[in-house]
Amino acid sequence: MKAIVCTRYGLPDALQFQEVAKPAPTADEVLVKIHAASVNMYDWHLLTADIPLVRLMGGGLLRPKVAIPGEDIAGRIEAAGSNVKQYRPGDEVFGDLAAYGSGGFAEYVAVPESALALKPAALSFEEAAAVPMAALTALQGLRDHGKIQAGQKVLINGASGGVGTFAVQVAKAFGAEVTAVCSTRNLELARSLGADRVIDYTREDFTRSGQTYDLILAANGYQPLSAYKRALAPHGIYVMAGGKPGQIFQAMLLGSRLSERGGKKLGGFTARASQRDLVVLKELLEAGKIVPVIDRRYPLSETAEALRYLGAGYARGKVVITVEHSKQLDR
Repeated sequence: MKAIVCTRYGLPDALQFQEVAKPAPTADEVLVKIHAASVNMYDWHLLTADIPLVRLMGGGLLRPKVAIPGEDIAGRIEAAGSNVKQYRPGDEVFGDLAAYGSGGFAEYVAVPESALALKPAALSFEEAAAVPMAALTALQGLRDHGKIQAGQKVLINGASGGVGTFAVQVAKAFGAEVTAVCSTRNLELARSLGADRVIDYTREDFTRSGQTYDLILAANGYQPLSAYKRALAPHGIYVMAGGKPGQIFQAMLLGSRLSERGGKKLGGFTARASQRDLVVLKELLEAGKIVPVIDRRYPLSETAEALRYLGAGYARGKVVITVEHSKQLDR
């Protein structure tokens, strides 16, 4: 089969498109014929090691531990191990492989059934592949770390990116009053996703406006923590879900120190793959409460270009990888 292989840290040029052995599922795994994948900043960080902790926290000290990157997939079950209970060949599924060894930038992957959920029938494979990691980050950041409640004033910083487009919609699904922060060209996109108010960060600094928020989710945390703290209501919560390495370190190292006992809370988190939460997202998708936003599509052979585009920081929503199969390649 064809796959994207990574043998060294570096920019997307380090990726190689080559023939590799097709995986064989164990008794506890399913073999998924992948029809689409999507790229995330998580993939960028694993490739470039621009956050040094990537090397120290299981990514591989001298070179990437994961040979085939890629976390988000959508496809069909081609084979199921003898112990698999949830799926059978032909089922259409989607999932986040971050906790299962990655492998999504390929024609096939073998993973435990717990990595997957049934794909919403109305979604294409490309739309489903755009969902898992970004939407899980939005859901877990708002619900679990932000303790979102109906009627709260919630601000999404970086509202036009992969996580941000889902966060606006998830916050609205929870009944919040949502303010979206993005650039001029993305204001209408944020409105179309349900934002009650939009702020153009090129013209207005929301941290100095005097308006405060019960919850701030930073999908792109470019402001210092002190600025976010200023924009929080007395018992507000700031959650960093993504940003530049410097801001990520600041949230991890200083968030607890800047938090107030019984008052404002600041911190960051990394989303976790969860089959239960994939099912929650499936229900939201089927109810029409969230929809994936796809900016660009690339064939599997151009995954490096897809990551390069994502890394430049201009993507609106998700960047998707399409996987075409032929009889000659399916081996």
